[in-house]
Amino acid sequence: MSWTTLKTTSARWEAELMYQLLAAHNIPARILDLGMVSYFGAGSSAALQVRPQDQWTALLLLSPVEEQHSDVQEP
Repeated sequence: MSWTTLKTTSARWEAELMYQLLAAHNIPARILDLGMVSYFGAGSSAALQVRPQDQWTALLLLSPVEEQHSDVQEP
């Protein structure tokens, strides 16, 4: 099975949070440890990976929600 990297982060907890969100939507994912970071207290670097066929669905789920601006007047 092939995997594609969706996101790399310097905080493993961030990758775990995204992993849990994808798991809640039944999207197979995995976290790869990339090693220790060079400064104290930041945790370890990690990469979040998904299957290629789930890449766009995962990106949509993890993307920020667009806000509607109420200052725009509709005709």
